[in-house]
Amino acid sequence: MPRPILATIHTSALRHNLDVARRRAQGARVWAVVKANAYGHGIERVFDAFRAADGFALLDLAEAEQLRQLGWRGPILLLEGVFEPRDLEICSRLSLWHAVHTDAQIDWLSQHKTQVPHRVFLLMNSGMNRLGFTPARYRAAWARLNALPQVDDIALVTHFSDADGDRGIAHQIDVFEATTRDLPGERSVANSAALLRHADAARVRGDWVRPGIMLYGSSPDYPAHDATHWGLQPAMTLASRVIGVQHLEAGDTVGYGSTFTADGPMVVGTVACGYADGYPRHGGTGTPVLVNGVRTRTLGRVSMDMLAVDLTGLPQAGVGSEVTLWGRAGNGALLPVEEVATAAGTIGYEPLCALALRVPVRVET
Repeated sequence: MPRPILATIHTSALRHNLDVARRRAQGARVWAVVKANAYGHGIERVFDAFRAADGFALLDLAEAEQLRQLGWRGPILLLEGVFEPRDLEICSRLSLWHAVHTDAQIDWLSQHKTQVPHRVFLLMNSGMNRLGFTPARYRAAWARLNALPQVDDIALVTHFSDADGDRGIAHQIDVFEATTRDLPGERSVANSAALLRHADAARVRGDWVRPGIMLYGSSPDYPAHDATHWGLQPAMTLASRVIGVQHLEAGDTVGYGSTFTADGPMVVGTVACGYADGYPRHGGTGTPVLVNGVRTRTLGRVSMDMLAVDLTGLPQAGVGSEVTLWGRAGNGALLPVEEVATAAGTIGYEPLCALALRVPVRVET
């Protein structure tokens, strides 16, 4: 039989989460953000569930081409724009919308030969200091684009650095509004955190919202709020089984480096999952896990193909027992990926995106 690890994609949860985003958007159009292969879920697996979105947003031309091959004829947005002049030829062929965040991209557009003008999203650096034109240079960039016959509509966009935290978004949205007040064009500012925490304000919803992680059932502001608080459902379950059992006495150690030492009799289960499957290596002792739907913990270091879990006090557990690494167990118990990620010193985005190619994936309707 194959190795007993399996990722399950729950399309009903994807649809539900998109509906949550739609309700929060209150009439604004919704980009379904599917970058990083749909946050590790697989573009081809989430496509049907997200067809109700108004458009798809991503980074890679290959992923955009995949969406066209799947039959999507609506808008597709390249969130980082193009990376070299010839990418514009693909944008023309596939009718892609694309971000513009640097003078070089405007230069390339000015030299691009196309019969159909492009729709662009002009990115402002309103405080993130990652990509985009500063407020002082934004209007000049808009004027350059507006003068080009290669450009049709110019949407106005920025990205928040602190929508998920205490600092909030006021300092950025105020700058964005002041700079763009009399400029024509659609607005797009809200990511998942802004859509969940700040979208009561019309200026935050704008014309387009850009939900990403919330579509996959993970909270963007955990631990302040978990996914249940926002009405989201986990869209991925990673599960395996116990493949071996060891009985320990006081002083026995577990795993590489002997980082865990038993202080008394214990039962330890070995699970067919490791960092080569995408499980966080830095989880270490204490990361939550469900065995037969009952919460317990990992022990010692995560190795490439296996990890250890504490079966002490779980008399029904043994070889073959179901192990839920994150997501929903067979009995309905839930282990949020954010909890697992926090124990490993990271965020829920990372383990979802890190799901390894060797892990079989099942799509559940």
